[in-house]
Amino acid sequence: MITTEIIIQAFLLTLFAGLSTGIGSALAFFTKKTNTRFLSVSLGFSAGVMIYVSMVEIFSKAQDALVGVHGEKMGNWYTIAGFFGGILLIAIIDKLIPEFDNPHEVHKIENLETEVEAAKRKKLLKMGVLSAVAIAIHNFPEGLATFTAAISDPKLGVAIAVAIAIHNIPEGIAVSIPLYYATGSKKKAFFYSFLSGLAEPVGAIIGFLILMPYLNDTVFGLLFASVAGIMVFISLDELLPTAREYGETHSAIYGLVAGMMVMAISLILFM
Repeated sequence: MITTEIIIQAFLLTLFAGLSTGIGSALAFFTKKTNTRFLSVSLGFSAGVMIYVSMVEIFSKAQDALVGVHGEKMGNWYTIAGFFGGILLIAIIDKLIPEFDNPHEVHKIENLETEVEAAKRKKLLKMGVLSAVAIAIHNFPEGLATFTAAISDPKLGVAIAVAIAIHNIPEGIAVSIPLYYATGSKKKAFFYSFLSGLAEPVGAIIGFLILMPYLNDTVFGLLFASVAGIMVFISLDELLPTAREYGETHSAIYGLVAGMMVMAISLILFM
């Protein structure tokens, strides 16, 4: 039974994941050089958590729900359709957003300064606005994923929230720098970048309000399967390639394995 307490806890976890973008915003102004090793390990760890929990926990929950309603054959087909449907959704979103304005395309702080300074002044404000819109679009499905998982299983929601929070930090760095040069104010850049993280809890609320009246085993199963697909895509298409761009491939893999290990142990301890 979904209680008010569970809903509040799920919302707070989603809020935590979204507002972690503000941490990246702050780091952009207090760090002179990007700590590539730290970012690589963190992104790898996040990817490890998200891949493991998606394939071992979320996918199986979706499969159990759909098989229970539609039988083994059709239930498995529905699960597969939901999984790859989630991948298709997030892939389309990524494709529609220009690369520089895509907050998942993370750049080093020092490189961003050069890139933005080279842009024409009249386009800076537009660039900052597009960046904020882009991160809002990307964070919507992530917020829904965190919220849905937390409602179904609080401990699973915590794991997903932490993983998403980690990969939101470098997004804050990538978004805040263009906003700073667009507005000429570090405070405004921090505020708007931090505010853009609210897209995750907003996405959770909107998704919840729309889906709640129709939330049954079929909808739950399809939604969970889609969430698994979204998280796997984010990990393989964005987190790990970004870590490679920083030139810390081995650090990213160590983080990946560590993330999987931590997730595996936590699932056993809290079963």
